[in-house]
Amino acid sequence: MKHKAEVVVIGGGINGLGIAYNLAKMGVTDVVVLEQKYIGWGASGRNPGGVRQQWNTKENIILARESVKIFEHLSQELNYNILFRQRGYLILAFTEEEVEEYKKNVKLQNSLGVPSRLVTPEKAKEIVPTIDETKILAATYCPTDGVLFPYALFHGYENAAKRLGVQIYTFTKATGINVENGKIKSVMTNHGEIQTNKVVNAAGGFSSEVAKLAGVELPNRPYRREIMVTEPLEIIIEPMVISFHHGLYVTQSMRGEIIGGIGNPNEKPGFNIRSTADFPVRFAKALVDIMPNVRYVSMLRQWAGVYDVTPDARPILGEVDEVEGFYQANGFSGHGVMISAIVDKLIAELIVTGKTSIPIDSLNLRRFKEQELSKEGMVV
Repeated sequence: MKHKAEVVVIGGGINGLGIAYNLAKMGVTDVVVLEQKYIGWGASGRNPGGVRQQWNTKENIILARESVKIFEHLSQELNYNILFRQRGYLILAFTEEEVEEYKKNVKLQNSLGVPSRLVTPEKAKEIVPTIDETKILAATYCPTDGVLFPYALFHGYENAAKRLGVQIYTFTKATGINVENGKIKSVMTNHGEIQTNKVVNAAGGFSSEVAKLAGVELPNRPYRREIMVTEPLEIIIEPMVISFHHGLYVTQSMRGEIIGGIGNPNEKPGFNIRSTADFPVRFAKALVDIMPNVRYVSMLRQWAGVYDVTPDARPILGEVDEVEGFYQANGFSGHGVMISAIVDKLIAELIVTGKTSIPIDSLNLRRFKEQELSKEGMVV
């Protein structure tokens, strides 16, 4: 293992690998990525790959919009097909309060260049014929939203980063971060020490633990989220469908499997990736309420991952004030894939040039001390 590097990235998921790739692309090839298990072991390998621009905070809308622009050509850039399909997102409104909120959201999204629109129940049924349109009052739809294949994305980044000289060490856990006079000096691992002045914390559900190694406290907390797939069917759900009313999202894979999940309001914080017996019951009841025609479809398997959740459901990005050279790219609150393409580029820009092409200062860790939080509400 190398014992010295210009940058050490902790976390071998989509964001860690994407940051490493972007650093190497900008000429910083002396980069080491540390992954305590295997590539994509965490949330990157446990999610459906949704990419939406329909948010209610300006920062998330902009980051998602710019990520979509990158995803549209990233397969060619990486020479690896990430299977990005822009099949849209359909967000259902069940109450008058939701309708009014979504009208405001669409207005903000449109002002920032996102082509979302409010649609009638009848139009929503045209988009997804299996929906029971009598249950909803309206919906919002954005045709440029989509889905990608997360495994293809992180392996694409992995291969491209390696070609540019990045060293990736799996089953290598960061056990300590040495800080002297407020500056990073080295990273300790279970395989030895790496001298470095720059560390990126892209550890997802473990980001708070990694930050503590450098004496930094993050407000992030991991929360379990469960997901499942069914037997393959003819394609009947082209877009990703979301019901915040039920806490549910659902779409179909390219092979026709219905894939989706539902939140649990009683979930306690903690790193837990065990499956539960009540999840498929709650998911099935909610889905059948929206799409009665899928009542007799058979579930094949379920699994769990974790959201790395911040108090305002927005990511923590940038260098921390307490420790020079310690950069954060975490707290994505379940939406790390969606905004990863531009976030990874911006963090690399910050490390290389000291500034970013899109402002991210409002997402710095210091916001939890200095300002009133703008909470992201469009979270399943």
